[in-house]
Amino acid sequence: MCRSPLLEVFLDAALRGRGVDAVVHSAGTLAEGGPAVPEVVDVALDRGYDLRAHTARRLDRDLIRGADLVLPLAREHLREVVVAVPEAFARTFTPKELVRRAGATGGRRPDEALGAFLARLHEGRRHQELLRNDPVDDVLDPIGGPRSGYVRAATELESLAFSLAELLDPSAAVPTPATTPAASPFQET
Repeated sequence: MCRSPLLEVFLDAALRGRGVDAVVHSAGTLAEGGPAVPEVVDVALDRGYDLRAHTARRLDRDLIRGADLVLPLAREHLREVVVAVPEAFARTFTPKELVRRAGATGGRRPDEALGAFLARLHEGRRHQELLRNDPVDDVLDPIGGPRSGYVRAATELESLAFSLAELLDPSAAVPTPATTPAASPFQET
């Protein structure tokens, strides 16, 4: 009802803009059937995205099993995904973690299948690293706060969506880590 619908519309638009054929869905861990919160609808409209018809749906095992990539917006939600469907760990990353790991290992290669790319990013990950919440991986949750929090969350999510689209686009030529310049768009600032 808040962050997830924003990432859905931002990532869908960013992927479509790159010509990537993908289906992007949002789902949450709490509410089902309700609209996006009014502040999110307003912030999205300010950016040219219409979430007035959005209806929240609850994340479940079938959605997780059917997804090629799961992008929870906080480690606590990543843990819920992995507890529900343990085999999904290798394809479940927070957006910040995926962008950071790709910055270290290189983005998706033009001839690399999505599953192979995610497996490469997953190498060396351990469940223990994700036990605690961490702002390095978690996207700000503005629920109940001032409008400025929603704007900050939308700005962060929109930036992440563009980075993710570039990383997931198999036609994008991405340098390997050895040739990645210091100002790479894949590094967190």
